[in-house]
Amino acid sequence: MIRTTPFHERTAVLNETGLWSHWAGHLAAEKYSLSEKFEYFAVRNSAGVFDTSPLFKYRFTGRDAERFLAGVLARDPRTLAPGHAQYTLWCDDRGFVVEDGVLLRHGEREFVLTAAEPNLGWFADLSRRRDEVAIEDVSDTLAVLSIQGPRSRGILAALEPAVGGLAYFAFTRGTIAGREVTISRTGYTGDLGYEVWARAEDALAVWDAVWEASRGHGVLPFGLQALYMTRIEAGLLLLDVDFASSRFAWTDADRATPHELGLGWMLKGLEADERLFVGRDAIRRELAGGTSRFRTTGLVVDWRDWDRVHAEAGLIPPKDHTPVQEEQFVYDDDGVQVGYATSFMYSPMLQRHIAIARVPVASAAPGSKVNIEVPVSHRYVHVAARTARLPLWNPERKTA
Repeated sequence: MIRTTPFHERTAVLNETGLWSHWAGHLAAEKYSLSEKFEYFAVRNSAGVFDTSPLFKYRFTGRDAERFLAGVLARDPRTLAPGHAQYTLWCDDRGFVVEDGVLLRHGEREFVLTAAEPNLGWFADLSRRRDEVAIEDVSDTLAVLSIQGPRSRGILAALEPAVGGLAYFAFTRGTIAGREVTISRTGYTGDLGYEVWARAEDALAVWDAVWEASRGHGVLPFGLQALYMTRIEAGLLLLDVDFASSRFAWTDADRATPHELGLGWMLKGLEADERLFVGRDAIRRELAGGTSRFRTTGLVVDWRDWDRVHAEAGLIPPKDHTPVQEEQFVYDDDGVQVGYATSFMYSPMLQRHIAIARVPVASAAPGSKVNIEVPVSHRYVHVAARTARLPLWNPERKTA
C-alpha cells in the first residue's frame, strides 16, 4: 500500500500538477508547479521547501553504539562530536559500496543514520550478541522538512535563533511553533540549507510555521525534478543512478568502491586506521595494487561543439534542463568507448551542459578531454567535453 508522509496534508494542496512518484513506499511530488524550473530557481535565488520524510532513519543507542558503527561504517564516526553530522557510507567485505547516508551524533551513546533504502536487517546481521547496541527503525516517528537556498538561514532563524550560528553539518535542538525539533545544516541541493526534524505528530504545526515565516521571500515547495537538477550541479550521487547498492547488483560491473565513486576522501589515513570496519582490507588492497577501475568525475560539455553539431543538423541547439539519469557513453578522440555518464542536464546556473560520469583513472584529471555521445536527428554524435572536479556548482554560502 502506498503511504503518505506526515506533511502530505499540506503538500497535496500545493501540488498543482497532481504528479507523484513512489519513494520508499510513500508519495513524493514530482513537481508542484507546471515547470520544475520555477522551483529550481526558488532554491538557487531564495529558498525552497522539500519533504524529506520518506528517508529511512535508524537510531543506534547503547554503550557500544560508537564501537559498533566504527566497525560497519567506512568513515570513522569516532571523530564525530555530539551535535555534529557527517556524510558517510558502508561497504561489503569486498570493499564495494552498499549505500550512503548522513550520520548525526546526538550524544555519546546515541546516533541517527539516514538511508535511501531499507538497511535495518543489514545492520542487525552485523551486530554481535555481546554488543550492547540497540538498533531501532524510527522512520515513521520522524518527519523531516528540508529548507534549501540563500534565504533559508534567515527564515529559520526567525523561528529558532540558534540556527543563525549553526556550522556546516552541525545541528541544534530548538522549538518551532512550540514543538521540539532538531535543525541540522544539511541537505541534498549543494546550497545553503537546513533540515528540520520533528515528531510526526508535530509535522503540520512545524510546516505551517515555516511556511508563514517564508511569506514574501519567493519561497516555493519543490519536488523531485528540481531536487535532481540541484544535486547534479552539486555532484551529489544518487542511488540506482550514479551507483548501485552492492547488495542488489547482478555483477561487479554494477558495483563500485568508495575511491571509484570519488569518495576516497572519507578514508584519509586508512593505512594507519586500526578499525576493522567491513571492507577495510579489500579497500587497502585496492589502493596498494592500484586496481581502481574508474573514477567518478564531473563533465562540462564544450558549448561551441554542442552548438555546431546541432546547427549542422539544421536545429536550434537545445538547452534542456530536464535531468537525464541514464547511461550516455563517453569516448576518447579515437572513438573508443572509455566510460559513461550517469547523469546529464543543462545547468541554468552554469549555462552549460554538465554530467556526472565514470571515466578511466588516467582520464579523470580535471581538464582531460573526452567526447560524450548524444542523439541528434535520430542518430548518435560525439560532442567534446572536459572532465571537471565535483561539485560543479559550489557557492561559498553553502559552508560559510
